[in-house]
Amino acid sequence: FSEGRGRGYVGGQDAPRGRVIASQLAEDENFLREKPQPCYSLCPMAIQKRTAFSRRLPDLVTEELAAVLSSRSSFEFKDLFDKVYERLKARNAASGGEEMLRLRAYEKLQNLVSRGMVKKDVKKYKGIPKQLATLQTTPPPLPAPQPVEA
Repeated sequence: FSEGRGRGYVGGQDAPRGRVIASQLAEDENFLREKPQPCYSLCPMAIQKRTAFSRRLPDLVTEELAAVLSSRSSFEFKDLFDKVYERLKARNAASGGEEMLRLRAYEKLQNLVSRGMVKKDVKKYKGIPKQLATLQTTPPPLPAPQPVEA
């Protein structure tokens, strides 16, 4: 590098300052015009694939709600929850605290109402036994294994 006016100019010769800056700008513009290269990792991360919808069986709360609502009487939510909670405690399935269970039970009850299995009149809930009977509470049997032909 030379020590004169054209500091930073390669080649040992002095160059006017404006020329150096212009050449640097041209290099910068060329750099900016280049197409950026994508950055890919050589070892991809493990991504678990999930389906958008999985048909799960009704849980214990829904089972107990259906069992209590299949009787011919109608219930307010508080009375209904008390009966469901007692049944779940008897099955040793009341985990997560009473308030959390109350929220889950209310959500499950609203799902049953929206699916047409429970009728709601103001604050009273009455199950429709025919509809509740279609609620599948046990897993379907596995298909028999096919014999392998040689």
